[in-house]
Amino acid sequence: MRLIIIYLVGLVFGVGISISGMANPAKVLNFFDVAGAWDPSLAFVMGGALIVTFFGYRLVLKRQAPLMSTSFQVPTRRDLDAQLIGGAAVFGIGWGISGFCPGGALPALGTGRSEVFIFVLSLLAGIIVARWLQVAIVNRAPARIRQIEEPK
Repeated sequence: MRLIIIYLVGLVFGVGISISGMANPAKVLNFFDVAGAWDPSLAFVMGGALIVTFFGYRLVLKRQAPLMSTSFQVPTRRDLDAQLIGGAAVFGIGWGISGFCPGGALPALGTGRSEVFIFVLSLLAGIIVARWLQVAIVNRAPARIRQIEEPK
């Protein structure tokens, strides 16, 4: 039953990404082209997602636990650090250059377009390199810092 629900959630997500046009990099790139062929529809997609998230979190977090787990996995850190800001900057630059975000690229794999596969392979390589850098930085840190920041 759990696998069926996971499949259905993924299906709804993929259909939503496709209907909204987020699997089309031209749609995203035109949103960023404010001096040219600007397409404001991405703002409506983001606004819709923000509204659903705003009310959805309030509704779901009233429960004792999620349907498919024993507890909620809610972030506890609220500070902004270099890792968060740097990651967000790299994400935004990659999205602006390619027109793909990971959420839109995964359903777009079904199109069979080579640029989607290149993006996803680059995404995976970036994840591996970032993880490697994170481990390398932590291993070079003094023991007292390593104890606090060591990735799990």
